[in-house]
Amino acid sequence: MKIAFSGIELPEGKHKYNDSQLTALVNKDKPKKIAPFFAEFIFEGFVHADVIAIPEDDIFSLLIFDMEKIEGRLNRITEENEQKILKTALQYLEDEIPLSECSFTQEELDVLTVLALFSLKPVIKIQQDDDINSIISLAIDKGNFMFFYTSGQPESHAWFVKKNTDIVTCAGQIHSDLARGFIRADIVPFEEYFKYYNFKECKSKGVAKLVDKDYIVQPSDIIEIRFSV
Repeated sequence: MKIAFSGIELPEGKHKYNDSQLTALVNKDKPKKIAPFFAEFIFEGFVHADVIAIPEDDIFSLLIFDMEKIEGRLNRITEENEQKILKTALQYLEDEIPLSECSFTQEELDVLTVLALFSLKPVIKIQQDDDINSIISLAIDKGNFMFFYTSGQPESHAWFVKKNTDIVTCAGQIHSDLARGFIRADIVPFEEYFKYYNFKECKSKGVAKLVDKDYIVQPSDIIEIRFSV
C-alpha cells in the first residue's frame, strides 16, 4: 500500500506495520520466519497513491488540484449531462469534501475517473502527532483493505488484500500456483485458532471450514489452500 502525504513531516519510504494479530500468531506458533506488512510513504505522490494522508486544516491544498482539473474540463465541453456531473463534483470540492466521501452513480464515476482526480482516492485526515502505525491503520480502514493470515512453525505471514476478495485471488497472493491449481481451502476464524494447538488440530476438531472458490475471505481469516498443479 502506498500512502501519499502532504502538509506534515513524515519519513518517506517503507515502514513496518505493527500488527497485533500477527504478533499474537507469532507468540502462539513460534515460527522460524515472520512476514509482516510494510506500507510505503511518498511525499506528494498522489498519482501513485492507494490512500492520501493530509492534515484536516490543509485539505483544501489537495482539493484545489481537482478543482482546477474540473474547471479546465468545463471550459472545453458543451455536453449538458457531463457539465452537470462536473458542477456537482466542483461544489463538493468547494465545500472541502473529498470526492471519495461523496455518493456518485457509476455513470458519474465514469465521467470523473477519466480526469484522474486525486480526491477520488481514499483520503485520511491526520493530526501532527499521529504516529506511523496509527496512520497505516487509518489508511487500511479507509482504503477498505484487510489482512488474512497463514501461520505455522515455518512462517507466520500477514497478507494484504482488499475487503470482499475471493479465496482464489487470495490464494494467488500467496503463490500463483495455488490459484492456478486451486481445489478448496480450509478456513479458521482468527479467534478460534487460539483455542487449539495448530491448524492441523483445528481441522481434526471440525473447527476449520472447507470452502469452494466462491468464498469471500473475511478479515483475519487464517487459511490453508488445497491445490494440485
